[in-house]
Amino acid sequence: MNVVAVIPARGGSKGVPLKNLAEVGGMPLVARAVRACSEATRVDVVAVSTDDPRIAEVATEAGARTVTRPAELAGDLASSESAVLHALDVLTGDLGARPEVTVLVQCTSPFIDPADLDGAIARVVDGSADVVLSGTETHEFLWRPGEDGAEGVNHDVHHRPRRQDRGVEYRETGAFYVMRTAGLREGGHRFFGRIEVWPVPARHALEIDEPADLDLARSLAAAEDRGGATPIDVDAVVSDFDGVHTDDRVTVDQDGREAVTVSRSDGMGVARLRRAGVPLLILSTETNPVVAARAAKLGVPCVHGVEDKVTAMEKWVADVGVPLDRVAYLGNDVNDLACMARVGWPVAVPGAHPRVLALAKTVLHRPGGDGAVRELSERVLAARTQGDERGSERG
Repeated sequence: MNVVAVIPARGGSKGVPLKNLAEVGGMPLVARAVRACSEATRVDVVAVSTDDPRIAEVATEAGARTVTRPAELAGDLASSESAVLHALDVLTGDLGARPEVTVLVQCTSPFIDPADLDGAIARVVDGSADVVLSGTETHEFLWRPGEDGAEGVNHDVHHRPRRQDRGVEYRETGAFYVMRTAGLREGGHRFFGRIEVWPVPARHALEIDEPADLDLARSLAAAEDRGGATPIDVDAVVSDFDGVHTDDRVTVDQDGREAVTVSRSDGMGVARLRRAGVPLLILSTETNPVVAARAAKLGVPCVHGVEDKVTAMEKWVADVGVPLDRVAYLGNDVNDLACMARVGWPVAVPGAHPRVLALAKTVLHRPGGDGAVRELSERVLAARTQGDERGSERG
């Protein structure tokens, strides 16, 4: 456990009540922060420090460990550092975690790129810096009120150099702070030693402090989440059925007949994978014939009513000639864990069982039964397109 990410998320908020549970892109802010940390390859443990049981429940569902914050560390005047240090003490006691690097991540920044977290962590791990914070490049002229009127802060009012003639300046975004743990413990503060800025794009610099910021984040989320989705570089896909192709609910009529709801968008995603030559298997323990009927409608193979999903998956993978490390498995519950542990790219739907979320390399944005399979297909196809482009450049 070399790197621990701690997300402070108290229940009290003056500007936006219960801000950390406010949804952006259909997901609570605290869950978005957990997802960003979970998708960062250099983060070993993700913990949420909170005094609110509702936030703790959402954080657990998103795959984080939760640390109950004492009241004296949850007031308006309590620092984020105090919450992080308390969480580190709890994790040390519970897990024996003694991380070299601690990452403070703020829920109020909804567009954190896991790649930025990885890059900043690398700078601390390799000894280049003691602290790395997120910042966005700015060329703004700042002013402040003075006794004789407004005065320039970062410029001489009588000299206005062109943008290209000014030195680089960064605005702190508040999204994340990567720190050497020993220095944090020694000083009790997030800034010490050699400090560097990790540049993030302006579109990722939004910080939610008031309702207008939340409205703006929600309007940006559809485009940003789609554009920032991590490509999934695999050669075959295996998916569960209930909770993935469906919303995990079933209707039962008076004669005991069961029915489920599926998404036409998911059907288009499957069709696109087939056209691209990506093998797809639906694998389910469910015995309901609706599973096979849906698979037949989609034109893909299906194995259902089996308890040993791993053996069935390995046989199919061997038949199609794809190594397990080049397979994505999309699941949502504990009976998917064994398969997810065997493939190279385990994927979960949001709201999946906490153990599934913890094992997943990627957590999708769209829920089961409402575009999850389509999103997975788009990410797989995006990776193949990138690979084709790189091959053309080399050629």
